Amino acid sequence: MRKLLQELTRKRIIRSIRGKGGGFRLVRSVEKLSLADILEVFQGPFSLNECTFKKKACPNIIRCPIKKRIDVIEAHVLKELKSVTVGSLLKEGMA
Repeated sequence: MRKLLQELTRKRIIRSIRGKGGGFRLVRSVEKLSLADILEVFQGPFSLNECTFKKKACPNIIRCPIKKRIDVIEAHVLKELKSVTVGSLLKEGMA
């Protein structure tokens, strides 16, 4: 748990408060903190664009029809992840 909190603090998702009544607080409001922000802390930037068929960069990557489709899907998924905020998840959990 300590390592998770340290990483969230390092990435400026939360801040630590020392002393009596201290603890951790979100840096941004729950309405401005997205699921994408949190996932990026632990997984890095969202990406599906590595070649499915090769371990090395494909020389055909610029013209690859699969890559072009995956880029569109990746953009859509990232947009959806950014639209889900901690606040919206809290509201859904209380409903």
